[in-house]
Amino acid sequence: MRARLAKNPLPVVLFTIFVDLIGFGILIPVIPHLLTNPKSAYYLLAGTGITLQQGFIILGYLTAIFPFMQFIATPILGQLSDKFGRKKILAISLLGTCISYLVFALGIILHNLPLLFIARGFDGITGGNLSVAQAAIADVTKPENRAKAFGMIGAAFGLGFILGPYIGGKLSDPSIVSWFSATTPFYFAAILSFLNVVFVLTLFPETLANFAHDKSIEFGKSLHNIVKAFSLPNLKEVFLTVFLFQAGFGFFVTFFAVYLISKFGFTQGNIGDFFAYVGIWIALSQAIVTRLASKYFSEAEILRFSIIIAGEIIALYLLPTAGWQLLLITPFFAMANGLSQANLVALVSRSATAEIQGEVLGINSSVMALAQAIPPVISGYIAASLSPQAPVIVASIVIVLAGIVFMIFYQMKKIQHFPPKGVTPRVVPET
Repeated sequence: MRARLAKNPLPVVLFTIFVDLIGFGILIPVIPHLLTNPKSAYYLLAGTGITLQQGFIILGYLTAIFPFMQFIATPILGQLSDKFGRKKILAISLLGTCISYLVFALGIILHNLPLLFIARGFDGITGGNLSVAQAAIADVTKPENRAKAFGMIGAAFGLGFILGPYIGGKLSDPSIVSWFSATTPFYFAAILSFLNVVFVLTLFPETLANFAHDKSIEFGKSLHNIVKAFSLPNLKEVFLTVFLFQAGFGFFVTFFAVYLISKFGFTQGNIGDFFAYVGIWIALSQAIVTRLASKYFSEAEILRFSIIIAGEIIALYLLPTAGWQLLLITPFFAMANGLSQANLVALVSRSATAEIQGEVLGINSSVMALAQAIPPVISGYIAASLSPQAPVIVASIVIVLAGIVFMIFYQMKKIQHFPPKGVTPRVVPET
């Protein structure tokens, strides 16, 4: 078995990403009840003097600290994996995730908010394993096969996200098993992460042939990436669209579960079921709709419509008066969101030359991480000042704005071709 994995480490990488996303998805149904639902038995702020509105703000900061620390640390982990090898850094990052889940569970038991922040921040610092896993696949995969390999990584990512919220909702529901509580999903996630460490150490082969031992670490790489993103002449419009789209999605994800609790009285089990349902439709749209659309339309042609439609459909989530009505909207949201997410990444990759593919995709990751770090904080203050549904409205507006920016600025962009001297250059509209 080890001999087979030495030639193809993809199974271990896929399992690593799958388990990691299960652990991340497990958090989604539980955390809103800890800080924003006074009716929940898991509410941590009772008797502390902290108001519900202040709880909204705390939730925003707690949600933001993970992507912010990931924004800072992920490029550094990537450089460390070049210097010391994929296997070591992957194992260390997974061990950090395991520890973070245990610390978060301890914070719940002790009703200690600083421990919750420490746990999420530490997980953000060590949580750059996806980029390291992608680098490992690139080490051993021929260029012509990488798209297929990365597609399988996307499938593992999606499947983990589908199962994670569902498992989190069930493991925190004492009506299923009497000893289940708010901490049970975090213990389960810690066990999965520890098993992941064992699998990496025992089954995963080192994929990097030549270590860059002399390579210096650029600790400000993430900030450098952001500056460069908005200075590249062929990509700055696309990166601005990515930033706005991901920021809008950040507003949506941070408080949508709180909206479900406040308007429909969703339990953690209901939230887990709903997000799993969303994940299934996103996976179907990626597997069927996105592939079919790519045969007939370019990325830019799809994005000119899909982004604005995704923003408009988010606004429709505010209309239902019963929880079951949300299920009717979800397939359309999943299709628009799936088309937008997939084609934005594809357009970023397509807009860069082969020589800078890795750098550009790294810049795109930094843009996405920063875009996901800012909205949760703003969402907390908006929800505290207005209502839990207000960040959802903002999400709709920001995503529609992303679509408008793309339509206006990307259509205006031209590619200048420079032929040999004596030949009149031609300007071709980019599609």
